[in-house]
Amino acid sequence: MSNPIGAVDATAHGDTQIRLTPTQLKVMRGVRMGQLNKQIAFDLGIAEKTVKAHMTALMRKLNVHNRTQVAVAAQSLLLS
Repeated sequence: MSNPIGAVDATAHGDTQIRLTPTQLKVMRGVRMGQLNKQIAFDLGIAEKTVKAHMTALMRKLNVHNRTQVAVAAQSLLLS
């Protein structure tokens, strides 16, 4: 199956494919840099509530339970 337009497949530890949207990647980068949801929202020009929705989706896709684990996952995916 092909990727939806704009979707990105990220591989964690070389074996698990995780499909993230470009905005989810941007949110994940913000979390990795230690930004608050409010700061990420401002930088991306979206509502803070939208950032929270992306965070929920990221945690589900990455199978993690908190913001710190999202940041660790971002590091392991080598996002910069």
